[in-house]
Amino acid sequence: MIEVAALETRAGAFALRDVSFSLPRGAWGIVLGSAGAGKTTLLETIAGVRPAAAGRVRLRGADVTDVPPERRGVGIVYQHALLFPHLTVEENVRYGAHDPEHAIALARRLGAGQLLGRGVRELSGGERQIVALARALAPRPDILLLDEPFAAVDPRGRTRLRRELRALQRELSLTVLHVTHDFGEAGTLGDLAILLDGGRMVQAAPPETLFRRPASAAAAEFLGAENVYAGSATPLEAGADDEAGTMRFRAGSLELVGVGETGAVAHAVIRGEDVVLAREHGGTSSARNVLEGVVAEVVRHGALARVTLEVGELPLVATVTAGSVSELGLLPGSRAVATIKATAVHLC
Repeated sequence: MIEVAALETRAGAFALRDVSFSLPRGAWGIVLGSAGAGKTTLLETIAGVRPAAAGRVRLRGADVTDVPPERRGVGIVYQHALLFPHLTVEENVRYGAHDPEHAIALARRLGAGQLLGRGVRELSGGERQIVALARALAPRPDILLLDEPFAAVDPRGRTRLRRELRALQRELSLTVLHVTHDFGEAGTLGDLAILLDGGRMVQAAPPETLFRRPASAAAAEFLGAENVYAGSATPLEAGADDEAGTMRFRAGSLELVGVGETGAVAHAVIRGEDVVLAREHGGTSSARNVLEGVVAEVVRHGALARVTLEVGELPLVATVTAGSVSELGLLPGSRAVATIKATAVHLC
């Protein structure tokens, strides 16, 4: 278990302030944020590499705020691997391991078996990261801190390495806290996602909640929400099938029915995959939002396409399959109808 409470840390002129979250034993936590948000500083404070200026760090239920790093029983892997350059790969992996045979078996399982006899200077960036992972796991830590551990690995190798590490994490009941810029990793690996911005924690929630219900418009934009509108909301008398917090939102000529926390609402957030397009109105849809517009742009990205619809003076972006674009005949200048469920319009 990893718990931090009101944590503050300084790294030069930068300050990490008031960070609190709890990651259960055997869970995989993801730390997200733009460059300079404090992600690596957070890992280093948990590991004991940096001292906490205020607040507490608890590992496995024990307060370790003042415990030196070598006594915290934590493995850490940095983005740039930081291997011992004067040792071979095998010597790096065995370093600190209580069971050398176990260490070598881990290296082989992670894909570093063919590298064991080589020197560190002969390795590519991706190979260094694989070796660094094996070295961190060799002493059998029950807590693993990862700082962009797959960044230098090629896409095919990254998928295999991620799958293998996830399997090991489950087998060994590892508690993992993982810094990444890859939203796909956040969704496929994470049990808890923590979003940092400017040294402060914006939100901590399961990845699905974080992406679907971001705490602010700035968080939504960072997390890749295609549609973020500034406006105002008024309470709406909810129907029998409506969720609590259903409101009517207005942004210029755009009017939407969405769901949010009661109180001040200044933005509506809609993810592109929640916008359903058709060439004309359908009579069976239960969606509360039906919007007509003109296709302004179609951009294909492999099997998917990003379609921008002009609805009044505002753009609405839908993410659909490339096949749907062809089937519907969506071309710039053509008319289309967008339907969006009220639960897919997040008001914040």
